[in-house]
Amino acid sequence: MKNYAIEEVIAHREPMILLSRLTHYTADSATCEVDILPTSPFYQEQLQGVPSYIGIEYMAQTIAAFAGANALDKDKKIDIGFLLGSRKYQTFQPAFELGESYQVHVEELYRDDSGLTVFECKIERENQVIAQAKVNAFQPENPIAFLKEQ
Repeated sequence: MKNYAIEEVIAHREPMILLSRLTHYTADSATCEVDILPTSPFYQEQLQGVPSYIGIEYMAQTIAAFAGANALDKDKKIDIGFLLGSRKYQTFQPAFELGESYQVHVEELYRDDSGLTVFECKIERENQVIAQAKVNAFQPENPIAFLKEQ
């Protein structure tokens, strides 16, 4: 595992980089962390945190970091992918709380030749599950051509 900065492994750019760092990845999984600060995108003062529904984007960006790190390891360029949806997204608190760091774990469950992939995802703090879902993602071989077809 190489030590990549989060900006190196995802196609997102500020202010839409929501993750703080990539901490671990393998050929079939990854873990990123997100620190909740008053300057975090989507931070809401009245919640003293980021609404829990933003967790699906934390998961999607961790999937992007997983794909990006593995692509860079193979001397390939980082291609964009698409979040198709999720099944059973559950959160167990209303917000990701100010001053806390959360670990976002993704594990690839299924991949087909078209680029469709299913991930088991969870967000934890101190080994307690805060949110979980199965996430469907799609990374076509040629994303630009795919977009032009749509």
